[in-house]
Amino acid sequence: MSEPGALRTRLDRLFREVAKFGVVGGLGVLVNLAVFNLVRHATELPVVRASLIATVVAIVFNYVGFRYFTYRDRDKSGRTKELTLFLLFSLVGLVIENGVLYAATYGLGWDGPLASNFFKFFGIGVATLFRFWSYRTWVFRALPAKEAVQTAESFLEQAPRQATRRQPDRV
Repeated sequence: MSEPGALRTRLDRLFREVAKFGVVGGLGVLVNLAVFNLVRHATELPVVRASLIATVVAIVFNYVGFRYFTYRDRDKSGRTKELTLFLLFSLVGLVIENGVLYAATYGLGWDGPLASNFFKFFGIGVATLFRFWSYRTWVFRALPAKEAVQTAESFLEQAPRQATRRQPDRV
């Protein structure tokens, strides 16, 4: 496969991964915001506590979606390690997401329903950037053998073309 072809293949795979991550993440955002508003209006819990509950529910939803949809082709051998790393990075995302809401609510005094939803959503967006990077880099890692096979196939496809260019003219 040529370099432009290999790049196109890698970009296509990345695009599909981002799209699948977006589908699961988008549904997770809806779950997060729905639970947040439900807890907010059905209980007397403070804004950030309601947000923490919603974030935990969304984390559980997202793990199932990422494991069985977005990254179903990834290494499944170390589930305990995978789940531990997922929870660790999700906890960091939870702090980012709810830190934004906390700063807006208690630091700036913006605690109305519209402001709470806006900063909840904004915090989710900031945390999502971190989560995408950490999940694909550390949690749902690509199988090394699959990458090795793709590299070998690429090498084998290039080898015959390079061999024909190097042969000297025989007289």
